[in-house]
Amino acid sequence: MYTLYFSPGACSLATQIILRELNQPVELVSKAKLADYSQVNPLGAVPALGVDGKILTEGAAIILYLLSRHSSELLPAAAEARQRAIERLMFANATVHPAYSKLFFIAANLADGEAKHQAFNAAAEKLNKLWQRVEDLLAEQPYLGGQSVSPADILLSVYETWGQFFPVTIVLGPRSQGMIAKVRSRPSYVAAVAAEQLAA
Repeated sequence: MYTLYFSPGACSLATQIILRELNQPVELVSKAKLADYSQVNPLGAVPALGVDGKILTEGAAIILYLLSRHSSELLPAAAEARQRAIERLMFANATVHPAYSKLFFIAANLADGEAKHQAFNAAAEKLNKLWQRVEDLLAEQPYLGGQSVSPADILLSVYETWGQFFPVTIVLGPRSQGMIAKVRSRPSYVAAVAAEQLAA
């Protein structure tokens, strides 16, 4: 049994979805319900994963740990396909995630006015370029992982929800929209969202 520390709608949702894709039982613990979450993760970030008496942190590292521990199509065995899946995972986690994080930073740290407006527009422009890259990668396959869903697709499907909280226009092409729709219709995604609502 894994213990997943989460915040609703955060990137911890992707970790839970992957646990469900792997058919692994998980107990959810809301960060907000803990008196001192720094005792779990001193940096205060989610996800954190409890396993075998230890706490694992950093979302991409947790995902790779789970995929190495539980075999599935999410991480192919063949060397070239495996490398491509990891590369796409890192693109989502280390490139797209920080681009969305800039929106949260701008909202929290800049006073309302023209400078804030320009900062939001610049962040949105960067995100639109990244989503165009996703659109290009999906030109010949339904998912970033190929013919089946990959960790990168799951991560991007979670991140995409964050744009709605800000006064920006983030444009997704039809292939990207289709990929996200397929991921969000998966039983693992639907169950994970419902579980967060119950545990929050």
